[in-house]
Amino acid sequence: MKDGRKRMIARAVKEIKDGMNVNLGIGMPTLVANEIPDHYNVMLQSENGLLGIGPYPLAGTEDPDLINAGKETITEVKGASYFDSAESFAMIRGGHIDVAILGGMEVSERGDLANWMIPGKMIKGMGGAMDLVHGAKRIVVIMEHVNKYGESKVKSECTLPLTGRQVVDRLITDLAVFDFRQGRMTLTELQEGAALEEVLEKTEGRFTVSEALTSRRK
Repeated sequence: MKDGRKRMIARAVKEIKDGMNVNLGIGMPTLVANEIPDHYNVMLQSENGLLGIGPYPLAGTEDPDLINAGKETITEVKGASYFDSAESFAMIRGGHIDVAILGGMEVSERGDLANWMIPGKMIKGMGGAMDLVHGAKRIVVIMEHVNKYGESKVKSECTLPLTGRQVVDRLITDLAVFDFRQGRMTLTELQEGAALEEVLEKTEGRFTVSEALTSRRK
């Protein structure tokens, strides 16, 4: 795993507290499951009908019938339960998920999120992201700061189809951490090895720098 991804996952784990019900989105967010402290009583929920996801299985111990929403083989923890998709989404829409950690393609300066499709690319369906961004109590997005062409993914306006408007509470990239309140984006942390000048250069969206971060830099 690249160092930038390791930093994002390590920072995302800090968003999870003991006793939470948590949904991890498809892709990079699923790797967070392996980093949750063993002494935490955390229930990971999957849209396809499982509450109580454990770490990825070791090679040779996989159960092909035990998968997450991304169709990856997983394990279960003590006390796990199974249910149908209707009940799973009732949990989400009913506000029973404390935090959802999702991947992102673009996030705007107002906290808009685009993460469910790229026009012209075949997709299997919109998944559960649109329900999660409106049903979970807190939304944390992790994604690289720039795309493979070097273009900022932290935008002034999202150019891809939106998953939700002003739904992101916290954005964690390989360079920085941003918080969103009342449609405004604030830089609150710099990732190890990142400089404010680099974040400014690679961020299309407008943001303010938190007083706490400014004071630490003096």
